[in-house]
Amino acid sequence: MSLKKGTPDLLIFFAVLLLLSIGIIMVFSASYYDTLAKDPYYYLRKQLTWGVIGLSAMFLMMKIDYFRFKPYINTAFILTFALLFAVIIPGVGFEVKGSTRWINLGFTNVQPSEVMKLCLVLFLAKSLSKTGKRLDRFFADLGPYLLIIAGIGVLIMLEPDLGTTMAIAITAVVLLFAAGMRWGHVILLGFAGIAAVAGLIVQEPYRLNRIIGYLDPWAHASKEGYQTINSLYALGSGGLFGMGLGNSRQKLDFLPEQHTDFIFAILGEELGFVGALLVIMLFFLLAWRGYRTALRSPDLFGSFLAVGITTTIVFQAFINMGVVTGLLPVTGISLPFISYGGSSLLFSMIGVGMLLNISKYCGST
Repeated sequence: MSLKKGTPDLLIFFAVLLLLSIGIIMVFSASYYDTLAKDPYYYLRKQLTWGVIGLSAMFLMMKIDYFRFKPYINTAFILTFALLFAVIIPGVGFEVKGSTRWINLGFTNVQPSEVMKLCLVLFLAKSLSKTGKRLDRFFADLGPYLLIIAGIGVLIMLEPDLGTTMAIAITAVVLLFAAGMRWGHVILLGFAGIAAVAGLIVQEPYRLNRIIGYLDPWAHASKEGYQTINSLYALGSGGLFGMGLGNSRQKLDFLPEQHTDFIFAILGEELGFVGALLVIMLFFLLAWRGYRTALRSPDLFGSFLAVGITTTIVFQAFINMGVVTGLLPVTGISLPFISYGGSSLLFSMIGVGMLLNISKYCGST
């Protein structure tokens, strides 16, 4: 494949660098109090390390032409599927707070579901870009893809992780729609998805309690609504310009998961509406330039890959911020580039590197 290369999309590049920088600062600020007695720099060092690794991976992906990954995609997808299966095997995966999502590699822990987010996008982009591939018939054309997505969903739900399952499923549906899936099939899958999620919620009392807490957090302030209420306290306390970096009160053992799933609340408390709006606008900028790259890609593989990577990151970001602001029930989805977490950060940066590589072939900006 011979294409003319230009410069990568600098708006995507600088938006991600700024989000990464904000994330490292906020992880330190949000985690400092919890680790003060032992090592206040513990999470900072780890996030910095993963940030450097992630940046290196991003630059590497920018250098390697995206279409050169095609021969290796199926193998990577199968291996990642095997990792998803391995994580639920007793003695292989290990449990944290009731969920078994990680595999200990000795030198670090890896979360296979984070790897699968990218591998599924690569797999679908390759398959859907094949010449003559049509998605008119539900069972004949969509059926094989839906079976694969369902298989991945079942394995992730066994961890269990409903939030990641939903994020992967919605990204896959967006890709199928971009490839030509009919509106009628989109609506059908939407109803089926709502029914499946409702069934999974009713099946587990803790998920049902989350919905109860979401509908009326103030009536369940000491239990189901506790996180939402303290998150709103944090955002409200921040006002327009915030209480100042490091001055959050809600991180003082009031708001759980303050350096992971609810870090956006601490950001809003310390940096105010202005700081929170900056992060939101950076994700909007990433969405605009990412989908623009998809529209301008010289081939279908690059176009679908850009759609999938952009959707994965942006959808996850706005779900997280929706949870933090009380617009959505608590799901346990982290904020890309901002929340603490090595696997999520690394594979998000790899995805951005691929997106930047595609943008090099999209002509002048």
